[in-house]
Amino acid sequence: MSKAYEQAGVNIEAGYESVERMKSHVARTQRKGVMGAFGGFGGMFDLSELGYSQPVLVSGTDGVGTKLKVAFMADKHDTIGVDCVAMCVNDIVAQGAEPLYFLDYVALGKAVPARVEAIVKGVADGCVQAGAALIGGETAEMPGLYDEDEYDLAGFAVGAAEKADIITGEKVAEGDVLVGIASSGIHSNGYSLVRKIVFEQLGVKADEPVPGYEELGNSAEALLTPTKIYAKPVLEMARSLDVHGMAHVTGGGFYENVPRMLPEGLAAEIDLGSWEVLPVFRMLKEKGQLDDRDLYSVFNMGIGFIVALSESDAAEAIRIAEAHGETASVIGSVVAGEGVRFNGEHDGTLAGGPEA
Repeated sequence: MSKAYEQAGVNIEAGYESVERMKSHVARTQRKGVMGAFGGFGGMFDLSELGYSQPVLVSGTDGVGTKLKVAFMADKHDTIGVDCVAMCVNDIVAQGAEPLYFLDYVALGKAVPARVEAIVKGVADGCVQAGAALIGGETAEMPGLYDEDEYDLAGFAVGAAEKADIITGEKVAEGDVLVGIASSGIHSNGYSLVRKIVFEQLGVKADEPVPGYEELGNSAEALLTPTKIYAKPVLEMARSLDVHGMAHVTGGGFYENVPRMLPEGLAAEIDLGSWEVLPVFRMLKEKGQLDDRDLYSVFNMGIGFIVALSESDAAEAIRIAEAHGETASVIGSVVAGEGVRFNGEHDGTLAGGPEA
C-alpha cells in the first residue's frame, strides 16, 4: 500500500479487509433480478425478470440522523444499518412499490474492519426484512472530516410498482378508516431532542437506565431499538385490498406525515387511546417536560405506518398485519377539513395543531 497515503490517515488494507468481511452479508440479500457479482463499478438489476407489464421505478434516500451518536456512545453498530434500510424502504413502500435493491454509503474517520462489518451486517439484515438486494455501496475513509470513532450512514432504495397500482392518496375519501401499525419505539427521528433530554438534561450514561423507567433496560438499549420495516405486510395489503393511501410516520410525526396522503379538503381524525403509547414516549414526556403537541409533532408515538382504506377492509388489513407479527388497530378516520385532529384525552395542546 502507499505509505504516503497511510501517513495521511487512510489505511487501504483495512478497506480491503472491510470489503472481504461484507461479502457473506451481501450474499444473504440476493434475489431474483440481481445481475453480476458484488464489487463491480456499478450494481446491476434486470427488471424484466420480474414480470411487470408497465413498471414504474420508485426511489428513496435517507440516513439515520443523530441516532448514530447513541450507537457511538454504546459502541454498538450491528443494528443501525436496519434503521438506514427502514428509513428508505418504508418511504417507497408508502407509494405501493416493491423494494428491489439497495445501496449504502458509509463515511468514516477510520476504517475499522470489524466495525464496518457490523454496520453492513445491519444493512443486510434490513435488506432481508425488506426483500431487497444489497447490490452495491461505498465505504469512504475520511480522516480529518470525521473523528476516528465516528461515521455517517446513508442509503438509497429502488423499488417498482405497476403503473396502475401506484398509491398516491388520490383515492382517499371521507369516511375511510385509518389502520395504524405499531412502531418498535422511537425509530430514527427526533434524536437530537432525545439525546438532549436523556444524556444532557438527565445526565444518564449509555449503560444506565433512565430513573423510573428501568423496564426499558439501559438507555442505549431503549434508544437503539431498530426501526420497523413494513414492506411485507403493507405490500400484501396493497395486493389483496383496495388501499387508498399510506403514510410512513417519520420526522414531523403525525402533523407532517399523515396529511401527505390526504387529498385537499380532507383531514385525519385520530382517536387517542386506540393504541398503546410506548413507555419510551411516556419517559420523554415526563423527563423532558414535553407537551403533547411537541410529542405528536416530532415522534411516531407508537404508530410507525398508517394505511387508509374503506371501513369494510379494515379487519382484513389488521389480520394481514398480525399474520406478519405486527400489531395493528383502527386509530382514526378521514373527515372533511384539513390537517390532523385528535379526539380523546390530551393536555389541550393538540387542539389547535402545531402552529397554535
